[in-house]
Amino acid sequence: MDELIFFINKVIISGTVIGSIYALGAVGVTLVFGILRFAHFAHGDMMTLGAFFTYSLVAILATAGFSLPIPLGIALMPVAMALTSVAALGLDKGFYAPLRRKGAKPVTLLIASIGVTLMLQGVIRLFYGTSTRTFFESEPKDIFRIDMSWAGGTRPITITEPQAWMFGLVVVAVLALHFFLTRSRLGKGMRAMSDNPDLAQVSGINTALVVRVTWILAGALAAMAGTMLALDVSLKPDLAFNIILPIFAAAVVGGLGQTYGAIAGGFLVGFAETLAVFDWTVFLRPFRENLPEWLATAQGLSLVPTEYKLTVAFVILVIVLLVRPTGIFKGLST
Repeated sequence: MDELIFFINKVIISGTVIGSIYALGAVGVTLVFGILRFAHFAHGDMMTLGAFFTYSLVAILATAGFSLPIPLGIALMPVAMALTSVAALGLDKGFYAPLRRKGAKPVTLLIASIGVTLMLQGVIRLFYGTSTRTFFESEPKDIFRIDMSWAGGTRPITITEPQAWMFGLVVVAVLALHFFLTRSRLGKGMRAMSDNPDLAQVSGINTALVVRVTWILAGALAAMAGTMLALDVSLKPDLAFNIILPIFAAAVVGGLGQTYGAIAGGFLVGFAETLAVFDWTVFLRPFRENLPEWLATAQGLSLVPTEYKLTVAFVILVIVLLVRPTGIFKGLST
């Protein structure tokens, strides 16, 4: 039973956590690609920016002695989401919109987004420095331990409070996005523009408004993903830069331009990474007496070392593109 509990803690819970982050990030990437037809490489740093917005708000209230029954980072995240959406609109107006008006090609916008990435990293380091921070400097980080002795286990299933909030809020965000895209007039307009921009414009859809709403949603989801990631681990200037490539892989695997595909791709990549680095010798322990010596004494039976887990996303990406070039949900051309 302890082996199963270890698997739940290290794979099921960890896979759901990182899969949630990848899914939220990939949805933002795929929304921008579906509407504007370019890969927004700066999305990872928008996630970091959103996390630092949340951290700043938390620091201000914590200094004033303000406290809540829930983590301040969770309570103030909606404000940070709004601020990040405003920042996303500003980035579009200042950098991407002028290029679109001049008829710039997608590769030009991609290169511009790399420049925006470096700019955002510089701004974050200028104001916050390079040190690692945590949201729980002034409040405790609660850990929930589910006793499994009733099932014969000697160790508990462990979930932190931020992870519990993450699971619930991701479900709420996905459902809200689903109803927005399928029930609202503006959401239907976004889907129409993603399918055929020229036809959508001829049909009378306000494409300028659709672009603004796309950036608002992308910014809000980026702030949510970045804050959740920082609450689970720690906050640093390169918080999400190191995971932007797996996020892009998740978006491509799911199908670029497909929101549900991005969610599926995020969880697929997240669980694949955790399964690849999991030490499978745990399940061999009860059978060591009946196993060959080389297998009974084996240590670290994982598919890849932990430091190379990011390569798993690209292996999945290559396999999916070879079998189904448009992704699992048949998205736009990659």
